[in-house]
Amino acid sequence: MSTKTTSNTSDKLKWLSVVLLLSVGIVSFYTLTEYSLLLRVLSLLAIVAIVTVIAFSTTKGQNTKTFLRETNIEVRKVVWPTRQETVQMTGIVIIMVILLSLFIWAIDSLLWWIVQSLTGQGG
Repeated sequence: MSTKTTSNTSDKLKWLSVVLLLSVGIVSFYTLTEYSLLLRVLSLLAIVAIVTVIAFSTTKGQNTKTFLRETNIEVRKVVWPTRQETVQMTGIVIIMVILLSLFIWAIDSLLWWIVQSLTGQGG
């Protein structure tokens, strides 16, 4: 039980340091305008790298790393369509959109004609 409490306290301190470092980096980027933009960007990137390392050393960070690793494995298992299949499916979608838009246009025109006939407007 004490290991869990120590780990939880350690994680909280790590997350606090992440927030503080990131805040200092962002505030420094915008307040130290007398330094070159390249230097400010490089220092901000260095702080982000340090923050990432600290964040990934926490329990939630380890869980996130595991999730990302498993997601990468699942993405490799996906069977992507060939170019021919992609072109064919895109063509089918375009044809269906055109057909549906023509159908909706026809219904709209029919309803417009009915409303004009019933109200006596338009000619």
